[in-house]
Amino acid sequence: MSRPPTAAQRRVIDAADPVTGRLRGTEAQLAALVKRGLAFRHPRPPHDHFLTPEGHRVRQGVTQVPGPAAEAPATAGVFAARVGGAEAAPKSGPARRREVHSAWQGLLELRRMTNPDGAADRPCGWERTHLVQAAALALEAAGHPPAGRDGGGYRVRETPQPEAVAVYEPDGEALGTCAATLEQAGWQVSEHREPRTGTRYLLASPRRA
Repeated sequence: MSRPPTAAQRRVIDAADPVTGRLRGTEAQLAALVKRGLAFRHPRPPHDHFLTPEGHRVRQGVTQVPGPAAEAPATAGVFAARVGGAEAAPKSGPARRREVHSAWQGLLELRRMTNPDGAADRPCGWERTHLVQAAALALEAAGHPPAGRDGGGYRVRETPQPEAVAVYEPDGEALGTCAATLEQAGWQVSEHREPRTGTRYLLASPRRA
């Protein structure tokens, strides 16, 4: 486990914008946060600094801090997007909603930072290498309930098709709402049926343009 931020670093983190994670501080303070993986410097002018998803979690009081090599807004540290079906009955509440909101905001910043044109309306490279987690985060951030071991809710699964995930939801109306959410998050979505069972599901791929 990494050592906690210093008192000065903690003050900078606590003073960050609660939604965007924009930081104010001395160059030395900001550079130290970048080195620890708690902040990043935007590549375009005015080159402001923002909290990473790990920095957002420190701001919220989560003490397990990944090292500077951590890359994943949805899987690093103690946060993981809920893919549905594999977990015990998922807990919800204000704390979970704050975690999901912070992870989603961090992912939007990652899009702005890494997409060549700075676009936040379509997936970035990280999402293309973490398809299941990225799709699940988009769904959970929009308020869709993940499935527990039994019952309704979404399930996101890998597929043999490159750059595509399958999304299952037993309720037809909810499945359509999941499709709309993913499309708004920059995914291409089509509906299919399994040949043997007739089960409806979505095939979703990150949009490139």
